[in-house]
Amino acid sequence: MQAEINYLGQLHHPNLVKLIGYCLEDEHRLLVYEFMVRGSMENHLFRRGSHFPPLSWGIRMKVALGAAKGLAFLHNAKTQVIYRDFKTSNILLDSNYNAKLSDFGLARDGPTGDRSHVSTRVMGTYGYAAPEYLATGHLTAKSDIYSFGVVLLEMLSGRRAIDNNRPSGEHNLVDWAKPYLTNKRRIFRVLDTRLQGQYSLTRAQEAANLAHQCLAVEPKLRPSMDEVVTALEKLQEKGDMPKRNQKERRGNAHNRSNGKPTTYPKPSASPLHV
Repeated sequence: MQAEINYLGQLHHPNLVKLIGYCLEDEHRLLVYEFMVRGSMENHLFRRGSHFPPLSWGIRMKVALGAAKGLAFLHNAKTQVIYRDFKTSNILLDSNYNAKLSDFGLARDGPTGDRSHVSTRVMGTYGYAAPEYLATGHLTAKSDIYSFGVVLLEMLSGRRAIDNNRPSGEHNLVDWAKPYLTNKRRIFRVLDTRLQGQYSLTRAQEAANLAHQCLAVEPKLRPSMDEVVTALEKLQEKGDMPKRNQKERRGNAHNRSNGKPTTYPKPSASPLHV
């Protein structure tokens, strides 16, 4: 809780949830945040029902860009902040699907001086944590970028990072999908079938390639969050939809997500403590 107060009390950005107030009195602990009408990205990607219609390609890329800007802001802060628990349940959405990062309970200051990393106890959520962090406890901004790659892959595929109910060999999304991400003929095995016809092949390949770069085993090969933001901004440019039906899609774009605000259930989490 103290970490949340320290970070959100000092850091302000359109893609970070606002801390409105808090209470620390005796044994009473309370944090008050702005209300995010549409709940978490996790709910919209993985829950089914009338409250959670499939998110369009455009909205998924908008959310990815907003979350990336939030991470980039943290990494570029005067005292670098490593988020350490980037996942879909921590991306909250307002009424216009603007993304804001929440839950800074595991955030840490980045390395200073000539230090290359922060040594810390391994904590986070299984399936999202970078392999080098799991192996050594060495935390860097590149750890967040790996986690971003996992989340981007979830957005592209509509699949959870870890799901033991999937067929053998597909339980871990990254392990299963990574070989397909740079293969033009096989990329469609990964992409969410509910997105069919909403994107051009070129844009899909660019998004998949970005996820692949973020998921590089060697941290130095991963892009910076600034580079991720630039790549996603290019995906927002005109022409990211198939030429056929493009006019129709433009006309219907504003009607895709008109739903009444609702209260979303609290997302489940699988904390990782080693």
